[in-house]
Amino acid sequence: MTQFIKTLVRHWIILLLPVLLLLLISLLLPDSGFAQSTFLPQGSKFDHFLDRMEILQQNDPELNISTARPISRRSAVRIAELADSLHKFYPYDDYYHLSKVDRANLAALLMDNREWVNGSKDSFQSKKPLLNAFYKDKANFYEVNEKDFFLAINPAIQQTQSYETGNKSRVFLNSKGLTVRGLIGGKLGWSAYLTDNQERGPQFVMDRVNQYHAVPGAGYYKDFKKTAVDYFDNRASIYFNAAKYFDIQFGYDKNFIGNGYRSLFLSDYSAPYLFLKINTRIWKLNYENIFMELINQHLPGDYQYPKKYATVHHLSVNATSWLNVGLYENIVYSRPDHYEFSYLNPVIFLVTAQQENGSPDKTTTGLDFKANIGHATQVYGQILINEFVLHQVLHYSDGWWGNKQGLQLGIKYIDAFDVKNLDLQFETNIVRPFTYQHDDTVSNYSHYNQPLAHPLGANFYEFIAIAHYQPTYKWNIEGKAIYYKQGLDSAGVNFGGNIFENYLSRPRDYGFSIGSGIPATCLNLSGLVSYQWKENLFLELSAMYRHYSVNDPTNTYHSNNSTTFTAGVRINMFRRQYDY
Repeated sequence: MTQFIKTLVRHWIILLLPVLLLLLISLLLPDSGFAQSTFLPQGSKFDHFLDRMEILQQNDPELNISTARPISRRSAVRIAELADSLHKFYPYDDYYHLSKVDRANLAALLMDNREWVNGSKDSFQSKKPLLNAFYKDKANFYEVNEKDFFLAINPAIQQTQSYETGNKSRVFLNSKGLTVRGLIGGKLGWSAYLTDNQERGPQFVMDRVNQYHAVPGAGYYKDFKKTAVDYFDNRASIYFNAAKYFDIQFGYDKNFIGNGYRSLFLSDYSAPYLFLKINTRIWKLNYENIFMELINQHLPGDYQYPKKYATVHHLSVNATSWLNVGLYENIVYSRPDHYEFSYLNPVIFLVTAQQENGSPDKTTTGLDFKANIGHATQVYGQILINEFVLHQVLHYSDGWWGNKQGLQLGIKYIDAFDVKNLDLQFETNIVRPFTYQHDDTVSNYSHYNQPLAHPLGANFYEFIAIAHYQPTYKWNIEGKAIYYKQGLDSAGVNFGGNIFENYLSRPRDYGFSIGSGIPATCLNLSGLVSYQWKENLFLELSAMYRHYSVNDPTNTYHSNNSTTFTAGVRINMFRRQYDY
């Protein structure tokens, strides 16, 4: 055990040496405009507004930054300020005109990220601070804003109570904690999100917890009141800028790559993880490298969980002023006695590197794009390739098991039918069987018993429709419909849907299609009405109807219908959703 600890420490010291060197250089260099921003949190209320501004502006030179999320607060402010200047410079141009709601969202974004605002900040001040010490600024509970030091501390609370038909247990979420962010000398940024949570989700969520020994989106957990769970959701990062074009983040958090509601590359569905991220932005290019330490499959309990590692590269290019295209690759691997340093090379193609190592690891590549059209529409998509053999693809109907690919296509339409702030989104996701599996149960694309990409894993097709309407700044109304069909394993036979299985256990080589195995279908309908009573304080009512059915090989039909009604309040937290 002692040798293992020494080896692990040595690996991370070597990994962090370049980071420490770059940090030292950045601190020693004279001021030259370098500055490092913290990031907007997961589920930020400004995500949708930034989407709108990107589509409305169409030719925004920052087009490629929003594919890799979270978005830095500095970039968010820059996008908002550009939208404001275009609105003022072209007051009669419908393409750049901001509605009253957009202008309110823009003002709120600047207020919530005031450390990056260059103009007047007088409107951000509270008229009646609490005890003349707290909420001096409308957005922050406690704030320090001096020349070389910025600090913001806020409570993070979410309380929901739900009623689910057919469920005798009380459905609830009790989250409480705080968020902290800061800047030192305009060069070093840091943030923390710390919450304690007790939760009993709808029955289908608790069934998933019991099946996979994991709380969706969370890590280590314990039982709470026999049928509920208790867990911490703690995240923290440091950020700094090394020279003009390199932003570095080292922390324990989540990342998302894509432009859709889902991502086939990397999503924020799984638990947080330790990572080092280097983002290079120059000319029309944005290049992101993420080096991750992950938790392999495990059973709950107190012991040393097995580790594995992943490297992700994503390069996006503004091909034109309205079109962005991207190239993605990742590799997942585990070594019993050493860290695979060849995967630290940020330039080499990972497929080539792993072939040089004997092809033992899980590699995936992909392409993505988004096109802003007519200042009202965005078309986007992803193509995921885990294995590509041209002959087998041309004979697709044979159903070769190795045709492991995924496809996402989507469209966003803002101010739909000339109704201001009515926005629609339609998306489909299709993933072939076995796509995220590997020839062992270690190197699959997962973390903490949860998929790193789509929450369904593989062997499914899915359709999503979302309508979002914001009639005034304080009110938000949302409707969402999700339908999917997935093939489940039958009597222990691996049909490629469960990404934690070994693909060598497949029953045959041909005859696989999407839905192979036991076909299961699901319709998830939800609606939300949200009122922002105070800045970042939301009162919410929601309802969800879920119909899930399974046809097993004996032609026996099983179905499960439930309706859940929820009332809740949250402040400075993302809304907990059960959208699968």
